[in-house]
Amino acid sequence: MDKIRALVAKEWAEVFRNRFVVFAVAFMPLVLTAIPLVILYSLAAGGEGPGLPLDDISLQLSALCEGLPASACGQYVIVTQFMPMFLIMPVIIPITIASYSIVGEKTTRTLEPLLATPITTLELLLGKGFAAALPAILATWGSFFIFVIGALVMGLQQAVIDKFFDPLWLLAILLVGPLLAVAAVSLAVMISSRTSEPRVAEQISGLLILPIVGLVVAQTTGFILLDTALILWIVLFLTLLDAGLIFFAIQLFQRESILTRWK
Repeated sequence: MDKIRALVAKEWAEVFRNRFVVFAVAFMPLVLTAIPLVILYSLAAGGEGPGLPLDDISLQLSALCEGLPASACGQYVIVTQFMPMFLIMPVIIPITIASYSIVGEKTTRTLEPLLATPITTLELLLGKGFAAALPAILATWGSFFIFVIGALVMGLQQAVIDKFFDPLWLLAILLVGPLLAVAAVSLAVMISSRTSEPRVAEQISGLLILPIVGLVVAQTTGFILLDTALILWIVLFLTLLDAGLIFFAIQLFQRESILTRWK
């Protein structure tokens, strides 16, 4: 663990010198949190804040409102559309960090001395994985906390605020988010091991965000309903996916090849 902690500290000291990484970790979560709050504020300013209209809410969406008074149902339906935004952060942020973490060390020729140390491949990848995933997870949780406070300030009913702490939201924020971060890091490590350009690794790894964008579109159009059962299935799928990606990331990271043949 001492080696992993030292590697994490080293990674943070190096990658956070990059302004793009700092933007991804600090400002991007604020932007993605501000968007739904601005929408909520515009609704409130238009006179639809305390009781959003229910006329256009389908029976499928109204199933989300179990236990809510009718006046709060419209608010919660609209707020729930913002949930996928909090699942984008744990994908974008670790991809940015992990891509620069490995490929950046290749370009600066600091990876070879690190690989020559007694640290094992597993310890190396765990250290780089923690360094990339932890800021993303903390940024996601912090953004969600800001969103809840902002929603309270915007005048959402207390019944809606309480819904943010039901299994649907807690599973999405506390479990799906970290699992997505692990998947993003593993994919970035796999691609970074085979390329020498950070932007290429980042762009290819960024394809992982497409399923989340599809989830946003599917939910907005009413094709699917994000409920607790679906979130549990997503958790199961991501757990299996992470296990497979971690295994292949370890197999593809050939330290001997990097030491002897990488140029």
